[in-house]
Amino acid sequence: GVSNFFPSPPLSLMMEETELCFPQLLNTSCKKHTRPHSDRMLIYIVFSFISLLTASLNLLVIISISHFRQLHTPTNLLLLSLAVGDFLVGLLVMPFQILLAEPCWFLGDLMCVLFYFFLCITLCASVVNMVLISVDRYVAICDPLHYQTKITQKRVRIFVLLCWIYCAFYIILLLYDNLEQPGRYNSCYGECVINYNGAVDVLLFFIIPVFAIIILYMRVFVVAASQARAMRSHVAAVTLQRSVTVTVKKSELKAARTLGILVAVFLMCYCPYYSAAISGYAITLGFSMNLVITFMVYFNSCLNPVIYAFFYPWFRKSVKLIVTLEILQPNSCEATRETVETEKRHMAFSMARQMCFYMLLLTY
Repeated sequence: GVSNFFPSPPLSLMMEETELCFPQLLNTSCKKHTRPHSDRMLIYIVFSFISLLTASLNLLVIISISHFRQLHTPTNLLLLSLAVGDFLVGLLVMPFQILLAEPCWFLGDLMCVLFYFFLCITLCASVVNMVLISVDRYVAICDPLHYQTKITQKRVRIFVLLCWIYCAFYIILLLYDNLEQPGRYNSCYGECVINYNGAVDVLLFFIIPVFAIIILYMRVFVVAASQARAMRSHVAAVTLQRSVTVTVKKSELKAARTLGILVAVFLMCYCPYYSAAISGYAITLGFSMNLVITFMVYFNSCLNPVIYAFFYPWFRKSVKLIVTLEILQPNSCEATRETVETEKRHMAFSMARQMCFYMLLLTY
């Protein structure tokens, strides 16, 4: 179907003022339908602020994980890939989306296609990265004894590279007609419209990934809950001492819970957009509602680093080092060693405790 995130304004606005985008092209120019000044200023202010905030926060994530060696873990490499996509949304996609909200598109047909090309790649990569993050948490919780052998940094790097290559290749095929002849679906000069198979896009990059993510995380939390209950019951049964206080640490669930929130926010931001696309109501929702739905998709890229800041101590510490310019000091790449080593000790303790749990089960 035709993809245009900002539909034509209501008829009442169209009748207020009608001019040509290119007056020198009387018969082929699009009509300029001026929107109220307050609406335009609101779009500029909100999207500009979110664009700057999104690019800045995700740049902090990229610098943190790239610079500090102790943060080079498989899970963090997936977060790095996600942050790169979110950074491109704030740096490239949102500014051009502001221009797309204008009554006329003045940057030409090629820039129109390239805008949608980068937009689709970043959205596609975000979806695939979310699936990879869910798989990572699934293996970490459901098969913790083999996690470090199955999920290695080398394998994660390969999968991240394949993720971006696959997205680029798929988007080239999806937008092939538009890339081959930019502007072929425009009805007049001053319009930015592309055409692609929306059903295939929704199926491959919404329905299938969402079901995969939901099934994986349901399995993760079911296994985690059952392990916690079984451990409590079996440890409580061993009454070799007078007082046995059982405290089941949940450090192995911390990353799963945090990334579960990340995935939940992702689904909440993307579901309205794809639901409107599936139902076909995107055309009839009106300019304001389509603007809100589009804003939610982009705002997800801004929320991800905020979630890291709330739940990851290493991110807060690395941001402090970056903001205070301590990152420029020699050997600053080892500055987060204490925080990460603590997390590693917690993970090792969790794995050892789980091995004892399995051995305890075998004795019964």
